[in-house]
Amino acid sequence: MPFSALPAPSVPLAAAPPSTPLGPFGDSALAWAGWTAAMAFAGLVALALLVAAPARRGEAGTHARVRTRLSAAAVVFGLLAGPAALAGLAHDAAGGPGAGYDYAAAWAGLFDGSAEGTLSGLQVALPVLGAFLLAPMALRRTLADRTGTALLWTGLTAGLVALGSARFPTQVRNGLGRTVFETGVWMLHLFGAAVWLGGLVGLVLLALPGAVAPAARGAFWAPAVRRFSVAAMACVAAITLSGLFLYWEHVDGPGQLVSTMYGRVLGVKILIFGSVLVLGAFNQFWLHPRIEALRADGEAGRRGGIALRRFPVVVAAEVALVLLVLFVAPFLHGSARNQAFQAEAARHATVVGAPLPKLPPKQATASTWAWGAAETAAVIGVMVIGHRCSGRLARRRVRLAAATAPAAAAS
Repeated sequence: MPFSALPAPSVPLAAAPPSTPLGPFGDSALAWAGWTAAMAFAGLVALALLVAAPARRGEAGTHARVRTRLSAAAVVFGLLAGPAALAGLAHDAAGGPGAGYDYAAAWAGLFDGSAEGTLSGLQVALPVLGAFLLAPMALRRTLADRTGTALLWTGLTAGLVALGSARFPTQVRNGLGRTVFETGVWMLHLFGAAVWLGGLVGLVLLALPGAVAPAARGAFWAPAVRRFSVAAMACVAAITLSGLFLYWEHVDGPGQLVSTMYGRVLGVKILIFGSVLVLGAFNQFWLHPRIEALRADGEAGRRGGIALRRFPVVVAAEVALVLLVLFVAPFLHGSARNQAFQAEAARHATVVGAPLPKLPPKQATASTWAWGAAETAAVIGVMVIGHRCSGRLARRRVRLAAATAPAAAAS
């Protein structure tokens, strides 16, 4: 009997599990370049505003050199962020993976009157505009403080709006309240990462020769690092809290961190982020108190100088890990919930190739809000306690330096 005459099987055949590829490497690299440039631009400008006061109170010329170096770096990243965003839009306009780049269509879509065109235009134009606004500060050290501060605030606003436009919704989904809340979570996530990454990059640049004179290190680095540490801890809190919400939204339990592709990529991202936190804690509780001791003379001050030489190495390692987190992030596609659900649905499918259903978005309950409030309080509490403890360690180091300085001078 020929095979074509065999009767159809009475038992349904299970479909193959849905494919959940990571996506082309080039697409992720392009997304990484765009996010990195946009975040570094905004974060460098934020750091320039944070360290302006300590630099102004220090050795003459330090303020101008610090502001010039950070502004020059921000100009470079701003000029890169605009074209990188345009390249991403051109890739999307061409049709996705493997389709190349359609720059004409992407350019025509900027500010075309639609909500998508407006957001795309802001994403491309604002970093370049911000770079041009900061160019005088990168070229002229004698720019007035009031003018420089105004330009920095304008550049920071341009950078944050450009960054936020990449995740700002164009339509209401799942209700107005849910859309507003999700948008706020994404803004916290992006802005926190931007200030943290750009600040770390800026600290490495300021640690290079030429920005801060050796005689001015104590007067500049101790308050500058302390001010940045407050901002960095706020950024860590924002990233952690927004990350917890995104985890709740896309993952149904720790088991999906292993059983789904989304979960495995997210697990790698969490591990790298945890490594950054370990280095940050080392900075906060070991290096920062010793750098604070640079305000005093003697043996403790010498040890503080050693800590200051180690500081850029640790910060550079933090920068590398944060960049690695940003590189992993574009590989997150879909959600672990849907991948697990569709894999199970495929095993019970009766028609091979039929479209698989998707789970509806999670709905928050009273217990969800209670857990969220507890997590928020816990994260903020840990950050506040950590800041207070590191401050006490720093003050103890300063007192120790002041007590040992006369003995060291007498000997």
